[in-house]
Amino acid sequence: MDLTACRRRIFAITWLTYAGFYLCRKNLSIALPILHGVSGIGNIELANIVFGYSLLYAVGQIGFGFLSDRIGPKRVVGIGLLLVVGSNLLLGVRASVLWLMIFSCLNGAGQSTGWSGLVKTMASWFSARSRGVLMAWWGTNYIFGGFLASAFATWAVAQRFLLPQLGWRRGFVFPALLLLLITVIFFLGVKDTPEEAGFMRETQDDLIPVGRARSSWSDLGTLLRTPALWMIAVSYFFLEFCRYALMFWLPFYMVHRLKYSLQSAGYVSSLYDLLGIAGAIVAGYVSDHFTQSRRAPVSAAMLCGLGCVLLTQSALANRGLVGTSLAISLAGILSYGPDTLLSGAGAQDVGRARAAATASGLIDGIGHLGALLSPYLVVYVSGHYGWDRLFLLLSGAAFLAAAVLLPIWDLKPVDEQGVQLHDANRVADSLTLR
Repeated sequence: MDLTACRRRIFAITWLTYAGFYLCRKNLSIALPILHGVSGIGNIELANIVFGYSLLYAVGQIGFGFLSDRIGPKRVVGIGLLLVVGSNLLLGVRASVLWLMIFSCLNGAGQSTGWSGLVKTMASWFSARSRGVLMAWWGTNYIFGGFLASAFATWAVAQRFLLPQLGWRRGFVFPALLLLLITVIFFLGVKDTPEEAGFMRETQDDLIPVGRARSSWSDLGTLLRTPALWMIAVSYFFLEFCRYALMFWLPFYMVHRLKYSLQSAGYVSSLYDLLGIAGAIVAGYVSDHFTQSRRAPVSAAMLCGLGCVLLTQSALANRGLVGTSLAISLAGILSYGPDTLLSGAGAQDVGRARAAATASGLIDGIGHLGALLSPYLVVYVSGHYGWDRLFLLLSGAAFLAAAVLLPIWDLKPVDEQGVQLHDANRVADSLTLR
């Protein structure tokens, strides 16, 4: 297999692997309504289970990112996949609060290995020249993965002809078995670096990153002293606060505030994720083709756009279903664009090939602390001050996320020696991954 074919395989398998993580992530949300009332499980208990999962996920991102840089992402992601599969199989054994809490937390820890480790793998196989476009396409994995995982978990619970005696447990067992198959594909098909796949330096083209694939403690120290890392992470904190609020609470808002039917709210709210795919791809292309691979200008502009859409949400909602659909579609485009840029290409720009997982883990971990805060503020502000004030708060968070990026407006990707890699006349073709 030549280098180009090998890169295609790495792209496909890592894309499938991260999408597969969602099989055992979104299934929990499908199972929650069924678990409610079982063995004395109430709203507070369910909220605590979700919080425990989310906390371990956020904290694990930071630690496992550094570990992926130290010992290699395949080991870390592989162990994480096995932990996710095992914990989901065990989640289907009992319906007690303590049991579900323990294995949800273990699931969150396993899930936290995925993003940073696979971002590291992509950074080791592809250079910065096409990073914005490449990671935009690659970042569609969590959008498609979340959509398909929800549909599969719903089918697993609702169908009656395969293992009907398991009941709600099918929502954990079936996704775990499918992820186990993906885990086997991952172990058989992925190598951490081109060298491990048998490609020598002298045979590689200039799209392969040059430098040590594994990081050291000095690399960690250098990274932690990099202001750009913390600016991206803080921006991502405010962005994830907005994104998770919209992602989880839009249906609730449309049913209780706008008085839509549950069916209408479900279909319209799905526009947020589906149109988000377009936002991710557009952001990647604009970044690489028009801003010399600078992520901050594109992200800041889209975040300002998101802030404006959130400010006008009430006015658009007053125009009925069409206005609401337009607002949600624009919000999806303008939030998923910077989301993929900051957590993917932006993390790789800051960490470079040898510390990409550490940078990605820190950015994603800090960002998910915003996601942890999101549901509590949504409930409090909407309950005490109304939904219009909540959208005002979300708008302010989007503008803050944009403002934090202004000091790194001119940040461009560099190689392991600190030399800028951008060449305006050489942007890789995303379809051939070259």
